[in-house]
Amino acid sequence: MLVKTYCAAVNGLEVTTVYCEVSMTRGMQFHLTGLADTAVRESYDRIKAAMTNNGFKVPQMEITVNLAPADIKKEGSGYDLPLAIGILASDNKVSADRLNQYMMVGELGLDGRLQPIRGALPIAIRARKEKFKGLIVPQQNIREAAVVNQLEVYGMDSLMDVVSFFNGNTSYEPTVIDTRREFYEQQNNYELDFSDVRGQESVKRALEVAAAGGHNLIMIGPPGSGKSMLAKRLPSILPPLSLAESLETTQIHSVAGKLTRDTSLISQRPFRAPHHTISQVALVGGGNNPQPGEISLAHNGVLFLDEMPELSRSVLEVLRQPLEDRVITISRAKYSIQYPASFMLIASMNPCPCGYYGDPLHHCVCTPGQIQRYMNKISGPLLDRIDIHCEIQAVPFAQLSQMQPGEPSANIRERVIAARKIQEERFKPFKGIHSNAMMSERMLHEFAEPDAASLDMLRMAMEKLKLSARAYSRILKVARTIADLAGSDKVEAMHIAEAIGYRNLDRGDWAERGV
Repeated sequence: MLVKTYCAAVNGLEVTTVYCEVSMTRGMQFHLTGLADTAVRESYDRIKAAMTNNGFKVPQMEITVNLAPADIKKEGSGYDLPLAIGILASDNKVSADRLNQYMMVGELGLDGRLQPIRGALPIAIRARKEKFKGLIVPQQNIREAAVVNQLEVYGMDSLMDVVSFFNGNTSYEPTVIDTRREFYEQQNNYELDFSDVRGQESVKRALEVAAAGGHNLIMIGPPGSGKSMLAKRLPSILPPLSLAESLETTQIHSVAGKLTRDTSLISQRPFRAPHHTISQVALVGGGNNPQPGEISLAHNGVLFLDEMPELSRSVLEVLRQPLEDRVITISRAKYSIQYPASFMLIASMNPCPCGYYGDPLHHCVCTPGQIQRYMNKISGPLLDRIDIHCEIQAVPFAQLSQMQPGEPSANIRERVIAARKIQEERFKPFKGIHSNAMMSERMLHEFAEPDAASLDMLRMAMEKLKLSARAYSRILKVARTIADLAGSDKVEAMHIAEAIGYRNLDRGDWAERGV
């Protein structure tokens, strides 16, 4: 008897519907075709144990299974459930009447219990697109899959539950989640707030500008000056995620298996802070079984690189292309996958190996050569792609103990949101452009053209600091954001002057002076 069940293959963020064709004839062998990896080929052993432990007799027949389309690679253990149901239906243990109405995914334990799989959300989106009536997933994946409306989503605990569902022995209700209510309720629940930070007003201003325009930023200062503390509070002043952004971000985390059982939609912008020992593959993605890297997990959010010069040079250099293109294409011999990677890069570093170069309270023990080599770990092309360079000093205890709490994040966020709304209106005719940091060169001439006085100031800065053409563009983008925060239609001299002040590391004498 020939039976068809339906599941899905996830490659990157692309999902393909897979038909599990099961045929039984006289014999004693098991054949699996369809470009399956080791985990899929091992599924029959798990299926046999699960069937035996749930009271089913394993068919003593020749079983041929084809996973179509056969030219797409099938990876992972999510094919266990549709294969098991297909085998049971071919043996007349499961009614095949409704199998064509449902897509199903799930890994089987030896006791027949369903284990969670990766990519439940994009699979649910594909099931709705293919007009399936419903989707069956393990109970642990139910909240992320049930985000998709106009699709009946059932969370099952075991193989027996699925058998009872198709045989009509037990009535099950699809899971319904009020996605929008949960999404908006959780948007403003931040544990960290800028009111905890005392002093550092210039750095807070730089972070506000960065948040308002989506700009990359690097902070340089001695240990204990508050670099990490400030960076971790940046998400609290970023504009809230839209539902479209949230869905896109949640899909990436779903494919990577990073969603917890209680998560439906990610409601706050991601903040990823990988350790400086991270490898290239872990940062950009890939591997034998391709997975999103940290830059994709930070999509629509923040990637924080603490102690940036401590990362290997090769790891840092792979950031150059995604910082410009906002996508990462991973090409290998067997596959080519593209992941979104539109993130804000926030980095921090010490001014020298010992950390105290230019610190008035500590003596630096590094030689000029050591300082220069330390700074050179960050290449010029990478530094050009960082819009804002911000110097930071530790706040003395005498001042720290007397200062009042800082401005709360909610107040700063209001100004950031107002500036972003101006940018949304400005870039409505341009697809995929949402902030000043994304502007092309043509847009700069249209929206950030400086007046004559500002142009003279910019020319002097370019000549004195020996800035590159890319740094020139970054200054104009930051100046446009500063103007938006001020509610100005035009980019004026004071906006250009502040933007030039955020290019400290471009100064040729930086490593030869006190900070």
